[in-house]
Amino acid sequence: MRPDRERIEAMYRRDRLVAYAFVAALWLAIIYVFFQVWPLIPAQYSGLGIVLLIAGLAVLLFNTASIAAMVKHYDEDKDFIYGLDIKHLDEMRARKGRG
Repeated sequence: MRPDRERIEAMYRRDRLVAYAFVAALWLAIIYVFFQVWPLIPAQYSGLGIVLLIAGLAVLLFNTASIAAMVKHYDEDKDFIYGLDIKHLDEMRARKGRG
């Protein structure tokens, strides 16, 4: 495996891990907020609780789907995406070394 290939794979793995960690944190945060807010909804506004539940689920669904699509796109184009990043990082390090 070429050094650039190893760097690309390492960058992709790190980005994928951070993306899925973000999704997990979002799920935990939304679920926590839901259970903290639910008891505060008066009985006469029970429809509001249903709206809150549906809206929270929509946010979780669409955000999870968008992150999964982003990770899939990164996987398909990782040579271009991360190759460009590596090129610019190497150029920046070379400039700093000369300065």
